[in-house]
Amino acid sequence: MVLRLKKTNSGASTPPAMAKKRSSKATLFLIFISFIALCAIVPVFAPLPSIPFPSRHRHHHHAHHSHHKKVDRKFEIANDMFWKDGEPFRIIGGDLHYFRVHPEYWEDRLLKAKALGLNTIQTYIPWNLHEPTPGKLVFEGIANLESFLNLCHKLDLIVMVRAGPYICAEWDWGGLPSWLFSMSPSPKPRSSDPTFLQLVERWWDNLLPKFVPLLFDNGGPIIMVQIENEYGSYGSDKAYLRHLITLARGHLGHDTILYTTDGGSRENLEKGTIRGDTVYSAVDFTTGDAPWPIFKLQKEFNTPGKSPPLSTEFYTGWLTHWGEKNAKTDADFTAAALEEILRKNGSAVLYMAHGGSNFGFYNGANTGTDEADYQPDLTSYDYDAPIREDGDVDNSKFKAIRRVIARYSSVPLPSVPPDNEKTSYGPIHLQRQSSLFDMFDFTNSSKAFESENPMSMENVGQFFGFLLYVTEYKARSGRRILSIPKVHDRAQVFISCSSEGRGATPIYVGTVERWLNKKLSFPEFQCHSNINLYILVENMGRVNYGPFIFDRKGILSSVYLDGNKVQGWKMFPIPLHNLNEAPNYNPIVQAAYSAFSEKSTFRKRLMNKSENASKEPAFYSGHFLIDKSSRVKDTFLSFKNWGKGIVFVNDFNLGRYWPLKGPQCNLYVPAPVLKQGDNFVVILELESPDPKLVVHTVDEPDFTCGVNGMNAHQL
Repeated sequence: MVLRLKKTNSGASTPPAMAKKRSSKATLFLIFISFIALCAIVPVFAPLPSIPFPSRHRHHHHAHHSHHKKVDRKFEIANDMFWKDGEPFRIIGGDLHYFRVHPEYWEDRLLKAKALGLNTIQTYIPWNLHEPTPGKLVFEGIANLESFLNLCHKLDLIVMVRAGPYICAEWDWGGLPSWLFSMSPSPKPRSSDPTFLQLVERWWDNLLPKFVPLLFDNGGPIIMVQIENEYGSYGSDKAYLRHLITLARGHLGHDTILYTTDGGSRENLEKGTIRGDTVYSAVDFTTGDAPWPIFKLQKEFNTPGKSPPLSTEFYTGWLTHWGEKNAKTDADFTAAALEEILRKNGSAVLYMAHGGSNFGFYNGANTGTDEADYQPDLTSYDYDAPIREDGDVDNSKFKAIRRVIARYSSVPLPSVPPDNEKTSYGPIHLQRQSSLFDMFDFTNSSKAFESENPMSMENVGQFFGFLLYVTEYKARSGRRILSIPKVHDRAQVFISCSSEGRGATPIYVGTVERWLNKKLSFPEFQCHSNINLYILVENMGRVNYGPFIFDRKGILSSVYLDGNKVQGWKMFPIPLHNLNEAPNYNPIVQAAYSAFSEKSTFRKRLMNKSENASKEPAFYSGHFLIDKSSRVKDTFLSFKNWGKGIVFVNDFNLGRYWPLKGPQCNLYVPAPVLKQGDNFVVILELESPDPKLVVHTVDEPDFTCGVNGMNAHQL
């Protein structure tokens, strides 16, 4: 998806009306999280049952065959139309990403998509979710792709699969696995670089065979599989695209429809398509643009008779970055633009039908004129879609789009399910558990990586979250100037006097941000020994689109003090688990937990130092009670009066909060994350906790936070 951003007078990046996209002791925190999780009897993700195919198909009377044999089903393209089982078919679809929805809510969201009038679901497949480290494949929990596809089939929804390997999607590095950066030399993604192709082959050798029994012609829901994503907006390596096609054909056969999606301009289509009948070329374009001239152009890139008009990304809303106003689009305008496609028998896939949430550390980011013009995405991926982030459908956009689809649907639309009930569980009172710095024994290098110059996150195996850089320099009188020419993405800088020992709290000096890189002036600091320098770097999401997607994280340059290089660094990974990862419950962790307990007296002394208003990163924890199973409902955590950080609920990584930047104030908590009994909340607050140490549970979203007192920005 292509993002072309325009600058407003305020400097915030906002899209034109639906413009086309995209433009050691470090383990001690795991113990703390593990302890919380061990208190919770029910895991966040219960194993998902396998959903069998129905024993017979709606239009046929014979029994379901093994996937080794063809069944009497066919999805094909002829006479510039789609044909399903021998009948003309119009795709009225919507993107709904399984990895942005809790698995226990997949069915709820799919039923609401059907009620909207959709007959097709389109979904991306993020490589980095399914292979978080080389060779480690994950297809469980929120990554249980087969269960999601089987559920679509059970609900009589056909599926368009966007297999990548690059997907964009406002997802970290467009779904490419960040461990590619740890290889030496690093492969060149999205190209015919042999090393990259070998890795794609290994990945697709595991992924594509899962599709075979799920193909429409074999009795499953999958009608088409996308090759790459909007490649014409990035490059023109036809050998790369052809190699992907060969791989796909080798696994899926020659009857499966493969497709590309590119922006509806001649340049994009020239670079991103494979002419002929090998691959169907689809288009996307600005919502509100005249669609039919673009569909006419589309025909030039397909074999005669093989170009049914299809917009694979009809934008129902827009994304929002931190620091922007929340993007909104007019419901009637959106519905009217959709009708312009449908009234002449065109097909469209809504992007998004339901956005969901960027749980964990998987949000993506965009850039403007250069890589320093960095714009990370919110945790919410609501997208102003007709099915809201929390699944609500009682809104004007859902109703307007449904009215249009009802006029063109070949079958009556199902009744609309009710919104899920939301509730407030009242305030959650938290306790300060530990300074982040207290989690480390800086005198023990066994848990650190050492080098003369700073190393990137990827090179120390810390692919997401945070990395702490530590060194020391000689004390002298006078002020000092620190500069970090290249940091990705946000660095908080602290100093302490090494002679004061372990009890000394590092002093906050300032923050260096990628998008507003500035030199820091150190205060006059009296110390009779060397001064410790701590730099905590946060990876806020890899760029997912455009020329600057090669987005390593951490400190990527030398660090300078008064113009001189600072050398002799230790890098301490901070092991906070991501969305698709479970904490490690093992003897080492249990032994470390004992050590954690032995430090309790020291921690209590820290907790009583009235440092709540400081800039020191610290962990806070609390719990709230749900007394009856019937009261387990969706809720939101409000972080008004807090600074910036991440939050875990019952060991589930909800994602980032940053109300100081805005616009998102509240984080969505799906009911399946909660349980009857005690529910535990753990927060890593980086800057300024609420003075009362309270987080409120509320029953609605809120996008009015930020320095500008933001409200919705109407596109």
